[in-house]
Amino acid sequence: MRCRLVALLLLASCAGAPAFAQLVGDIPAVRPGSCCFAGAAQRLAEQLQDWNQLGRYHQANIELTRRAATEPGRVVFMGDSITDGWALETAFPGKPYVNRGIGGQTTAQMLVRMYPDVIALRPAAVIILAGTNDIARNNGPQTLEMIQQNVMAMAELAKAHGIRVILCAVLPITDAKTGPNGPIVQSAQRPPADILKLNAWLATYAQMVCLLNM
Repeated sequence: MRCRLVALLLLASCAGAPAFAQLVGDIPAVRPGSCCFAGAAQRLAEQLQDWNQLGRYHQANIELTRRAATEPGRVVFMGDSITDGWALETAFPGKPYVNRGIGGQTTAQMLVRMYPDVIALRPAAVIILAGTNDIARNNGPQTLEMIQQNVMAMAELAKAHGIRVILCAVLPITDAKTGPNGPIVQSAQRPPADILKLNAWLATYAQMVCLLNM
């Protein structure tokens, strides 16, 4: 069992340091051979096998595709934790709005989910709010160009399937926080300058997408 866990951890390291640290942090301090140890290894293996979390909405998607034609005006909200925690049924009662947010995800992970979680549901429109976790390097370093390409790929896939695209700006965040002794120290987790650059590009690209939507 110990060798099996070591092998799993080596595989996890391929996902990037932040993801690796998160996975390791999920493993409880228990002795090899115990049921808890085996359970932790199993959970780790499952996470590695579904890095994009395609299984999160799998069953719900099957049910929605069966009644896709009976729900005109369906809108899919694609995003990370900001979207994931949004109670759409409360904010928009009676509307056929579908939440497909997953906390912690980057644009690369969302791009892989576009077919099962958006296109297959045949919505009239998709709302995309993404990029903050790329800037935070949740799955390793990301350049601005890489984020842009992922967003463009999602938008182009949607457009190719007759789905209107609505792009959202990344929410702002402060670049400072209170230190242990009271003074303000700089925080580099999500540099506001990077958010501003991404939002400036999103605004320009959104104009292009809007023209294509007409």
